Amino acid sequence: MTAITKVIGQRVALGALTLWIVSLLIFAGIQFLPGDAATEILGQSATPETVAAFRRSLGLDLPLYQRYFEWLWGILHGNFGAALSSGRDISELIRPRLFNTLFLAAGAAAISVPIALCGGIVAALYRNTIIDRAINVITLTWISFPEFFVAYILILILAVHAGVLPSLSDVSPGISFIGRLSALALPALTLALVVMAHMMRMTRTSIVTLLGNQYIETARLKGLPEWRILVRHALPNALAPIANVVVLNLAYLITGVVVVEVVFVYPGLGQLIVDSVQKRDIPVVQACSLIFASTYVLLNLTADVVSIVVNPRLMHPK
Repeated sequence: MTAITKVIGQRVALGALTLWIVSLLIFAGIQFLPGDAATEILGQSATPETVAAFRRSLGLDLPLYQRYFEWLWGILHGNFGAALSSGRDISELIRPRLFNTLFLAAGAAAISVPIALCGGIVAALYRNTIIDRAINVITLTWISFPEFFVAYILILILAVHAGVLPSLSDVSPGISFIGRLSALALPALTLALVVMAHMMRMTRTSIVTLLGNQYIETARLKGLPEWRILVRHALPNALAPIANVVVLNLAYLITGVVVVEVVFVYPGLGQLIVDSVQKRDIPVVQACSLIFASTYVLLNLTADVVSIVVNPRLMHPK
């Protein structure tokens, strides 16, 4: 077994352990919420016999550890159970919502990643100039704003005053691809503006740090132009931290869509979990939370693996 394979195996094992601990926290946190799910669903007028029978049908009368292992066993076999509010299979309920959330995250990534990389390279190329300072001011401004504030500003400008984009993201099952893109534009732009600043600043910082190395000075002494030094010598060596921060921000795009989806009434996984909390639909809340946690852990694991792969010192250990 090579050193790189061993390191990746350790990261995968650590990710699996983290996900198991997260599943424990999700299950325990939801189970210890105040109130009773059976009473909430049946109403205050339900008799104690009806509530007890309903609790038995849901398995709420079983010990906590037994409920956890039955839930975990079902998850491992792809069975999330049935929703309490509608009786539908949770997998069928989540599937279209998960697709919508992934589509939204992909749209935001398609906007933010290229602009962030280009902006970071331009800021590094024209460092300590008015262009660099302007980019820093813009990025610091967007980092300071929460998602809902950015969303309402964009709605005010692009939907209310300009009228070029819809303020609500109505994505019906039979919508066309162009209609989906139109409904996706404002929430995707909101997420892109929020995460783009962090990626842009990280790109600039990584490249500027490398520009002070000796091999960069040697390239300058050879008479190479600054842009060629940056693209051919500095950027490849800055890929590890840049790739890491890009993947971590992609993880945020997947898991941080809850507020944005609620603001734009976008039918994604974030909107589903908020609706399920209001209805006290515990199985759906557990399933959505575990999916968000799994996605975040998986993308963090991907960031670690990408950092290892693009690092020559780990790829070719002495």
